[in-house]
Amino acid sequence: MGKERKNYSPKEKMAILKRHLVEKVRISDLCDELGLHPTVFYRWQTQFFENGARAFKSSEDPRSATLEKKVSELEEKLSRKNKVLSELMEEHVALNKILGRFERRLGPP
Repeated sequence: MGKERKNYSPKEKMAILKRHLVEKVRISDLCDELGLHPTVFYRWQTQFFENGARAFKSSEDPRSATLEKKVSELEEKLSRKNKVLSELMEEHVALNKILGRFERRLGPP
């Protein structure tokens, strides 16, 4: 049977990366100690550096930012629909005026 895979939490991954980056523990030593494949370690490191900028952004809740974006999109969509509806109503009123005049000239059937 194969070796059971260990799933590391984000905190555990950070602790492992910290041991290498801060405490200068060699990657090969870490991987041997934890039974971790080096490519997994390098993938974690890449993810850490690619996403590290988020740590310096404002502490705004990403869910609220997503919600605000969605609300903004829906408001814009509603505005476009109102504009189209307004144009259609204007055309409808104009058409009724034209048809009303035409029916008055012809008289009742």
